[in-house]
Amino acid sequence: MLRYRWSPQGDDEPLPPEIAFLAAHGVTVPQLIKAKRYALLWGVTPSESLLALGFIDEDAFYRALAAETGVPLLPADIAVCPHAPYDLGIRSGIVALQPNRRRLAFAIAPRGSAVQELLLRGPKLARQGVALIAPRRLAERVMAASAARIARRAAHELPDEDPALSARDGATKAQIVSVATAVGAASFLATLAPLQVQQVIVGLISLVFLAMITVRLACCLERVPVRPRRKVSRAWGQEWHRDDHHGDQPHSDEHLPAYTIIVPLFRETRVLGQIVGALQNLDYPAAKLDIKLVLEEDDEPMRAAVRSMEMPNFIEVIIAPSGQPRTKPRALNVALPLARGEFVVVYDAEDVPDRDQLRLAVATFARMPRSVACLQARLVIDNFRDGLLASLFAIEYMALFDVINPGLASYGLPVPLGGTSNHFRTEVLRDIKGWDAWNVTEDADLGVRLACRGYDVADLPSATLEEAPMHLGAWMRQRTRWMKGWMQVCITHSRAPLNTARTLGGAGSLGVVTMAFGTVATALAYPLFATLALIIAARLVLNGGNIAVSSIADAGFAALALVVFTAGFVSMLLPPIIGIARRGPWRLMLYVPLLPFYYVLVSVASWRGLVGLVTSPFNWNKTEHGLSARRHGLQITGSSKDLSPRRPARA
Repeated sequence: MLRYRWSPQGDDEPLPPEIAFLAAHGVTVPQLIKAKRYALLWGVTPSESLLALGFIDEDAFYRALAAETGVPLLPADIAVCPHAPYDLGIRSGIVALQPNRRRLAFAIAPRGSAVQELLLRGPKLARQGVALIAPRRLAERVMAASAARIARRAAHELPDEDPALSARDGATKAQIVSVATAVGAASFLATLAPLQVQQVIVGLISLVFLAMITVRLACCLERVPVRPRRKVSRAWGQEWHRDDHHGDQPHSDEHLPAYTIIVPLFRETRVLGQIVGALQNLDYPAAKLDIKLVLEEDDEPMRAAVRSMEMPNFIEVIIAPSGQPRTKPRALNVALPLARGEFVVVYDAEDVPDRDQLRLAVATFARMPRSVACLQARLVIDNFRDGLLASLFAIEYMALFDVINPGLASYGLPVPLGGTSNHFRTEVLRDIKGWDAWNVTEDADLGVRLACRGYDVADLPSATLEEAPMHLGAWMRQRTRWMKGWMQVCITHSRAPLNTARTLGGAGSLGVVTMAFGTVATALAYPLFATLALIIAARLVLNGGNIAVSSIADAGFAALALVVFTAGFVSMLLPPIIGIARRGPWRLMLYVPLLPFYYVLVSVASWRGLVGLVTSPFNWNKTEHGLSARRHGLQITGSSKDLSPRRPARA
């Protein structure tokens, strides 16, 4: 692709022909000169910079291009061929047309250097039955013509290729028989020796607990930055990053790759303006942004809200065809085949990422081996002042994203992704068939599948602000879905446990056991173990520190319970304490003693999730956003610790 290079005399050179003709179509000469300058700065063609800067609407640009070249615009009554690969047609900007009276054979939507080629070959192409159309209009027509295929692919591409890696088919007969056999055997033995069977079961569960405790405490030993230190030079877009480990990393705008951002939106009218503002506020060349807002076909309020906004040319709206399951990962799978960026990131509707997060991700990927397929940014709850529940939720996130996940990544263990602010190598994500549309905690599942394919997840010390549920009902519905999804992860990746263990290796298998099975087991059994530990502690106090035991087994059981309780209590509180120390504010330390009671609510949600796994496994409990008045107008500055509102940055 042709790229313009900057020279000191650049402003004295004639305007590039691919935009010069627009002076006759309402674009001013100063705007054309500015577009040329930004093309040099960003390393793109002038037409790309012109559109990204918003000096002309995309439809108006292609109308002017048709008038200049003589290539006709594609009439509305001519349909595109519905059988060709829709994703390749949209990304390449060329699709075949249905037979028609005008004898038009192809529709083209040229981008970049293809615009200059069209200006040179326009009359010839017009005689060859080629019609012109704007890229987003081409995408709309192709998506409408291929709606059934798109819906099918988004939901079934992964399970059709490898059913064992998807939650679509639920537990296998072998899994059901194994669980039923184990429960039956335990029940039968319990009638013969109830105390001994109880001790064996508790002992086995305790091993999982101890493994999880060990991993959590090991993560606390890793020193990770909350955010990198930066020294910024703004000479022609040159930015130098300095962090605690890697020295200076120069990244000029010219050499930055195209970056795709996918934002699924379902009933999110309250935060539409906020997310669009946050995306426009990103410090990244606008001409290299490929932003896709994914809306559901029947979500008319959301579609109306989007139509009422004036979107920049680099934000595209994709309508996901109706289909089942109605889940976020299915919407993501609709957009993934259309991604044009070398990297792709997912943001949720309420997110406000650090302005330089994409630049930092590019720099991090550049110094990482190719085996690192994903970077997980830090999720930060910014409405922690909205009550006790929001404060405890914020503390939980600090423990996970500022302590546990960076620690897991540093040890090379599987990392439970956060559902948002996941940055991927696009080719890898396509190769593993994207997200499992049938898993309601698709992020956790994807983290395991990446590990099973030999890929690593690394930490990205950049913050994305998020909104915590403020009311118990909303929190419970969200957490119930999360725990149901974790159970789906356990089912999916235990269908062939020996194969999974061989693929992951010893350390990876330990990571999955603690991350997936440990999360579910501890949540379900937490009330039981807490009660047993309190009973044993009470007996110790009442008996002056001594417990009467009838056998060595009883003594071992009591000792194990005390060890699990003590170590578990430390592993429960230490990561949040470290997270608060790293992130702040310090006043959240006052809420740490309430975490044991908070995890009782997590246990309740887990049991509700278990019921939902049986009754409605693919039901997606939607979380409402935009309810916190404290987040109104919030934008992040350069610091992930600065949570104060400010005015949007000017172009």
